[in-house]
Amino acid sequence: MEHPDASTLAVWLHEQTAAFAAAAEGPDLDTWVPTCPEWRMRDLVAHVGRAHRWAVELVASGSTEMPPQPEVTLPATPGERTGWLVEGAERLVEAVERVGPDTPVWSFLGRRTPAFWLRRMLHDTTVHHADAALTAGIGYRPEPALAADTLTEGLELMAAVVESGINPTLAELRGDGETLAFVPDETGVEGWVVTRTPDGLAWTRGGGDAHVTVAGPMASLLLVFSRRTRPDDASGVRVTGRRPLLDHWLERTAFG
Repeated sequence: MEHPDASTLAVWLHEQTAAFAAAAEGPDLDTWVPTCPEWRMRDLVAHVGRAHRWAVELVASGSTEMPPQPEVTLPATPGERTGWLVEGAERLVEAVERVGPDTPVWSFLGRRTPAFWLRRMLHDTTVHHADAALTAGIGYRPEPALAADTLTEGLELMAAVVESGINPTLAELRGDGETLAFVPDETGVEGWVVTRTPDGLAWTRGGGDAHVTVAGPMASLLLVFSRRTRPDDASGVRVTGRRPLLDHWLERTAFG
């Protein structure tokens, strides 16, 4: 399946990092993040800034092993924190451009490329943008193509992890042919049909019948898929079919 190219990923990363920073400026750093209940806002901001810098080190060094997490100190003021976050994203884009998007480097799924990490950091930031926006009580409206690729990447990672058997909870997503469909309202954005097989997860883009279907605006589908909003609370979302199958899925998936 074709992914967005590195230049598109870079533009999106800049946009989502800036949007995350803007959303994070409002709440006090000691505010609990409801969608990440073990974190306060300071933890969320530190995570995003640290993750980008960690990926810079991984890409720039061409490492074949997982590098340690860098120590970070949050700047004192909201404006300084925004600059710090944006700088981390810029450094990652520059590192990928300098090394080249196809040079093999370490990943938790075996050797991947710098473009893999650019995409991974983009979608991690996109989901955490939702965390910051929901905490701040402001809107969250990533463009449909970006939200769709975030969901696609999530399915790719889940399928790989289920197949590997390294996560016992995700391994429970195996099944006997049960199907789930995620159907965007937006014209021109293909949906997803996921099949739970004895060997793991299989999925295709497009339409089709499913045992349970989740339909709605793309941004709302992403919030449900990433477990940031319950289906019943997500704007414009409709669930039809076997709701317990969706509940079982959501109880066993983790993202971002």
